[in-house]
Amino acid sequence: MIRPIVFYPDPVLRKVGELVTDVTDEIRTLAEDMVETMYDAHGVGLAAPQVGESLQLAIVDVSHDPECISYLRVNGEEMTLEEICPLTFINPKLELIGSKATDTEGCLSFPDLRGDITRPFEVKATVETLEGETLVIETDGLFSRAIQHETDHLFGKLFIDRMSSARKMSIRRQLKEMQQNYG
Repeated sequence: MIRPIVFYPDPVLRKVGELVTDVTDEIRTLAEDMVETMYDAHGVGLAAPQVGESLQLAIVDVSHDPECISYLRVNGEEMTLEEICPLTFINPKLELIGSKATDTEGCLSFPDLRGDITRPFEVKATVETLEGETLVIETDGLFSRAIQHETDHLFGKLFIDRMSSARKMSIRRQLKEMQQNYG
């Protein structure tokens, strides 16, 4: 089922999500709905707060662009994006690696807003699956960026928080309109 996406400035987007300690049928249904919602919205990631649920659950799928990474290791084994995506994960812990890179990001909770965001180019993410497996994912490029972006959501951080001061000033009017339209 496609769920409505929550838009800024909804307070749920600023909450730190609760740890998922028990994967219930409701959590599984939520995850399935989130995958469907993300694809319907043409996104590459979606976090539970973006559908109004303050939980540490997110989905990422960048398999449409296999060239967007230069490597992917899962638990030390080489893997392809097609083998792991869509990645549904809970309770992530990130280790940010290497130099930073700036690239344009958007967010389904901020329709029509994009901005250059600087993030570490590589990530080592320790995540849990809904099946109770722990995965250690090491990757770079868009997959790394998407995992970082969605994990930010789980801790109440938004991509606008990572924008430069100049960019924040330039979108002030758009944010004010969003507050009036969705607040």
